[in-house]
Amino acid sequence: MTDPHPAASWPIATCLHGIPTSLPDGTALHDAPDGAWARVARRIASTGFDHAELADSHARIGDMDASQRAALRATFAEEGITVASVHVQRRSVIQPEHGAENLAYAHRTIDAAADWGMQVVSTGLHQPFTAEQRRALWFWTAPGATDPDDPDTWDLAVRRLRDLGRHAAELGLLLSLEMYEDTYLGTAASAVRLVEEIDLPNVGLNPDIGNLVRLHRPIEDWRAAYRATLPYANYWHLKNYTRDEGDGVVTSSPTSMELGIIDYRQVITEAVEGGYRGILLMEQYGGDSLGVCATNREYVRGILSQVVSELERDAHAEHGSRDG
Repeated sequence: MTDPHPAASWPIATCLHGIPTSLPDGTALHDAPDGAWARVARRIASTGFDHAELADSHARIGDMDASQRAALRATFAEEGITVASVHVQRRSVIQPEHGAENLAYAHRTIDAAADWGMQVVSTGLHQPFTAEQRRALWFWTAPGATDPDDPDTWDLAVRRLRDLGRHAAELGLLLSLEMYEDTYLGTAASAVRLVEEIDLPNVGLNPDIGNLVRLHRPIEDWRAAYRATLPYANYWHLKNYTRDEGDGVVTSSPTSMELGIIDYRQVITEAVEGGYRGILLMEQYGGDSLGVCATNREYVRGILSQVVSELERDAHAEHGSRDG
C-alpha cells in the first residue's frame, strides 16, 4: 500500500456543474472564445480550487484539435488550476444505435486526455436524458434508459470497456467507471462484477453512491455499497443528499456532504485506511454549486487531516516496535 497524500495537498477537484454550458448568446461553452474560458477558470480559482474535472458537457476535448486543447489547458494553468481528469457522460458504449460511435468518441477522448497530461478518464454506461428527465426539476426523479438483462449486451459492455481500458493503459491513464442507476454499474454487486470481468489493473470504479441514494425508490444500504465498491475505486465523485422515507413515499434533495444521509467522515476514513489514494471530486447539483463544493472541500480536508495523522502515528509506532 502506498503512503497517503499529505492532507493539505491531497488532490481535491471540483466539478463544473455551477458553470453554464452555454453563453448568454446561446454559444456552447465548447465553442466559446478563450476569454469566456478565462472567466470560468477565474471563477473556479476564486473558490480556492486548484484542481478541476472537465466534463464533456462543457468541453469535448476528444473533438478538439491539439492547438485548441493546448490553449484551454493554458487558460486553466494561468489561474493555477490543474485539470487532471475528464468525464465522458451519457455516451454509453452499448447505447442502441450509437454504441460504436460512442466507443470511437471515447477512444478520441482518451487520446486527448493523454495529450493534455491528465491522469483519469471517467465514464459510465448512462445514456442521454429522456424527454421526461429533461422536464423534471431533478432528472433522477424521472425514469431513464435501462441496460437490458441480456448476456450478449453484458459481454459487449465488457469487451468495449476492456478495449478502452487497454488503450488508456497504453497511455498511462486510469479508466474509472461511474456507478449509475439502471445500468450494469447500478448496484454494488453488478459494478464489482463488471470491473472484475474487465480484469485490467488500470480499470476501476468511480463509486458515486450519491447517484443511488437520491433515487425516489428503495435502494441498497450506502454502507454496504461502499464496503463492496471502495476496494475497486480509482477515482471518486462525492456528493450528498437528504433522504426521507415513509408510507411508501421517498423524497431527496441535494445538500452538503456533512449534512446528507451518507456519513462521509466514516466513508472517507475507511477508504483511506483501506488504501484509496485517488483524486476526490466534489460534486453538487443546484444552488451555488461551486460554493457548496468549496465548503465540502474544507470538510474533506479536515477528515483527511485526522485520518492521515492517525495512519502516520500507527506507522511510526510500528516502526518503533520493530526497532525495539
